[in-house]
Amino acid sequence: MTDPPVPHPHGPIVVGTDGSAAARQAVTFALREAQLRGTGLRAVCAYEYTSTRHSGFERTAGPGSGPIPQQLDLVTQAVADSVGELQQQLGGPSVDVEIVCEPGRPAQVVLEASKDACLLVVGSRGSGAWGRLALGSTSTEVVHHARLPVVVVPAEHDTASS
Repeated sequence: MTDPPVPHPHGPIVVGTDGSAAARQAVTFALREAQLRGTGLRAVCAYEYTSTRHSGFERTAGPGSGPIPQQLDLVTQAVADSVGELQQQLGGPSVDVEIVCEPGRPAQVVLEASKDACLLVVGSRGSGAWGRLALGSTSTEVVHHARLPVVVVPAEHDTASS
């Protein structure tokens, strides 16, 4: 029997992002953690466009059902802009950021990008009472299949309306 892979103590922190509010919270957490650890950050975005799935980074699919040719460039720039904005708002020590955008299922893309990481950070979505108790499908899959420590940053919700 072989030992399971272990996290790389000097590897980057990997964070999954899709432009949503929950993902922005996860990126902010990951940036702070990277500052504390003095390591880099790898922001990962999976994009998959079908008639029912779109990235939170606006809809870069063209008219009809297919993606536009510049889809990768547009998604990469949107991720870079979002992470840059959050890093500027956070202040503090600069963090080296690598942007990875790949087509595919979000959990699969994030897990693949975290093979040399020290920590994996994802957001959690949910709405209503049940949503606050359950993880989203991507974060659940990541937690079950990751071979390194995972932080699931809970989505903020308006406590005044609860």
